[in-house]
Amino acid sequence: MNKFKSLLQLYWSFFKIGGLTFGGGLSMLPMLERELVENRKWVKSEELLDIYAIGQCTPGIIAVNTATFVGYKREKVSGGIIATLGMISPSLIIILLIAAFLNNFLDNVWVSHAMMGVRAVVCALLSNTVITLGKKTLKSLVAWIIAIIILALAFFTPIPTVCLVIMAAASGIIIDLIKSRKKKEDKVE
Repeated sequence: MNKFKSLLQLYWSFFKIGGLTFGGGLSMLPMLERELVENRKWVKSEELLDIYAIGQCTPGIIAVNTATFVGYKREKVSGGIIATLGMISPSLIIILLIAAFLNNFLDNVWVSHAMMGVRAVVCALLSNTVITLGKKTLKSLVAWIIAIIILALAFFTPIPTVCLVIMAAASGIIIDLIKSRKKKEDKVE
């Protein structure tokens, strides 16, 4: 019964997040933090950022990848499946309802105005997410330099996103190796 309750909580938590997230994966980070870190205490904030980063770097939808990772962490394979189903269920329901009545919505001026408002709030939520991520992850001068270089490359070059992620990860690994080697040399002296 305890496992069933845990799976039900996983499903419901991700159902709420999936049903209330507009604007894609980046805009859901504040909701993930509130539900998973603050309310449920299933993961720590740093752990969530790591899971989120991995979810963003792996193929597929960030929200689904994140739900799968957190669900797996809680209840192994069954948890990953249930959390994923919780995340995608609201979208499936909404899409099916919209598809059933699509022709009625296409020319509706109220729907058009509502979507304009939704797009505006998505921009605000994405900006909030970027600022929140920056405050939590850019804690050193090196991290800031890597972020600025990758941002410049993203804006001004056609380098694919996956290459930028690999470059940033490689930079972090190389810098850590250099720091580790320097610490070993300082201990020897």
